[in-house]
Order: sequence, then C-alpha cells, then structure tokens
Amino acid sequence: MAKIIKNVSIMCFHDELCLVYNALMTALSLLREGQKVTIFFGSRGVTALHKEKVKELQCLPDLPREMGDAVMKRMEELELPTAEDLFIMVIAEGATVLACPLNIPLFGMKPVDLIEGVKIADPAKYYKEVVIPADMNLSF
Repeated sequence: MAKIIKNVSIMCFHDELCLVYNALMTALSLLREGQKVTIFFGSRGVTALHKEKVKELQCLPDLPREMGDAVMKRMEELELPTAEDLFIMVIAEGATVLACPLNIPLFGMKPVDLIEGVKIADPAKYYKEVVIPADMNLSF
C-alpha cells in the first residue's frame, strides 16, 4: 500500500512559548511521518522567528510568573529541546517556515533578524498555493 502524503499548513500567530512549541512539535511529528509541512508565522508570531528573541520566549506570560517559571523548569528537567533547536530541526527536516512580511516591520524587525532558513511569505501566494489546497490547516 502506498504511503499517503498530506499537505499540512500550520499557522502560528503568537509568541508565547507553549503555543510556538506546540506548533513546532506538531510540525516535527508530521515531518517525521513523511508529510509536507509549511509553517506560517503572522501577527506576534513573527517575533518568535527573531534569532535573538526566540531565546527569550516565555510560557504563560499572562499568568503569575511562578506558573510560567514552573513550566519552564519542568521543560528543562525533561531535557526538551529549546524552541531555537526545534526551528533548526523542522527546517533541516524539510518544513517551509514563512514569516508574514507585513508583521516583520510592525514589530520592529528586519528580514536580517530572522532565524536562518526562514523565508518571507508572499501572503497571496501562501493562501492560494498552501492554505486552500492543504489537506489540514492547523492554527496555534
């Protein structure tokens, strides 16, 4: 029986570590199952693509600090990869990672600030060629 390959579009509109992490882990799992994955970062999500800010992402920043710190500590204890490591992994394993060109300057960034391997999206092309024909559209 031939393996079925799905086209998966993942959209991440947040820079909260747990959401970014879930988007990246989902992408990595799908890639390792042989699926074609495109991840689009828009709105505040583009800040997660900043090569310096990615190291400072926080879990649950809207809750009391001790709750977010407890999650971060547990992630460290479990020796989970960092978000930065996950970006390297998903790009190396074949995901297309896109940044919204409208939100990059909105959040004071320039294309040179992006993690290596991230591409600037053409929104019209992205929606027409990725989102509409996708077998799955996931949003974080």
